[in-house]
Amino acid sequence: MRALKVAFTTLGCRMNQFETSALEEDFFKKGYKITNFEDVADIYVVNTCTVTNDADRTSRKVIRQAKKRNPNAVVVATGCYAQVSPEELAKMEEIDIVIGNSHKTAVLEIVENYLNEKLEDKVFIENIFRENDFKTFEISTFFEGTRPILKVQEGCNSFCSFCIIPFARGKVRSGKIQQIVNQIKILVDRGYKEIVLTGTQLSQYGYDHKEGKLIDLLKEITKIENLYLVRLSSMGIGELDEYTIDFLTDNQKIAPHFHLSIQSVDDRILKDMKRDYTVKEYIQKVNRILSRRPETAIGTDIITGFPTEDKQSFNNSVKTIKEIPFAYIHVFTYSPRENTSALKLKNVVSDIEKKERTKIMMEISKQKSIEFRNRFLNKPMDFLIISERDGKKVGLSPNYIHAYIDTGENLNSVVKAKLNYVGSDREDNTAEVI
Repeated sequence: MRALKVAFTTLGCRMNQFETSALEEDFFKKGYKITNFEDVADIYVVNTCTVTNDADRTSRKVIRQAKKRNPNAVVVATGCYAQVSPEELAKMEEIDIVIGNSHKTAVLEIVENYLNEKLEDKVFIENIFRENDFKTFEISTFFEGTRPILKVQEGCNSFCSFCIIPFARGKVRSGKIQQIVNQIKILVDRGYKEIVLTGTQLSQYGYDHKEGKLIDLLKEITKIENLYLVRLSSMGIGELDEYTIDFLTDNQKIAPHFHLSIQSVDDRILKDMKRDYTVKEYIQKVNRILSRRPETAIGTDIITGFPTEDKQSFNNSVKTIKEIPFAYIHVFTYSPRENTSALKLKNVVSDIEKKERTKIMMEISKQKSIEFRNRFLNKPMDFLIISERDGKKVGLSPNYIHAYIDTGENLNSVVKAKLNYVGSDREDNTAEVI
């Protein structure tokens, strides 16, 4: 009997990427053949995102493409969209099974029961807020490139007025410190040099247990021998006190690259968004980071067109954001989300105005990125070789600068190189070995 082909695709965040890699390994260990999502497969698993309306549309588009590619395939929708809107997805004729985040670790079991005609239901979901334990997968070696992603936390307790994610991921649940340390030791022993820690809201790690907070976890991780670098995914500025900031900037094993979402650079809008900081507090913490470790890349998220964002609020954001030394900005156009309190706010922003504001912010992001990378022209830096494109290796610096490097070094090697060209695109740079 031939091995069934299964194809996966991931939309959204790094945590989804980690979970997809783990699902791939689950199926691989049971004898399935992992194939590219663009190939004709027997099973398609779409790990969906629901952070915006665009994410929902993209998820539906990808699902339809899979069924069109092979009308006889089993198409599975899992992830955040599946958790938040299971009935909506279940109505799609292209979908055979809907599996929420509450059942994501059981995807293989559910699919095999379907194949063996042992399923009576199409939708598998439970109330995510009833989840009290941190559920994750065994370490996966199905990683793109050379940087394993490790989920150490899930859920968020903040409930910002625009955000659907707590309804998709639930309340904060965190992994145990020693278990995480043991997993990283295994990865380091396998030769991986950089580990990426991810979570729904990484800075809320430990809010659900008494083992310690993020800083306590990092203190143990950075003791691991032969670990080159640990990189942190998105964090909230409100959870970073001075003690934590000082540790993050002092320890050379922690990448000088922090993604700190601000969402708006106007205090009135931040209050309407139910964010727990002011613009002044945000800037003070960013300045503390940069004063202690000047090479640090600070990334952020900005939402344009929030319901109460009038022209003055937007202009305030534009003026102030130009003064903050961001390395890059991820720009999102506001999307109304079910169950969020922002739905009750009077909308003062037209769709045309939203698009225009998004365009303005994206141009600012482009300029910020160029300015940041130009700071490091002709300066020696370490680059971890993470991939190969067009016959050249691609290196990544600790402060998140990508560069094409003409080197014979293997993947997962660290080379000393000098940035000699900065392109308009964030990843369009070159460096020469020194």
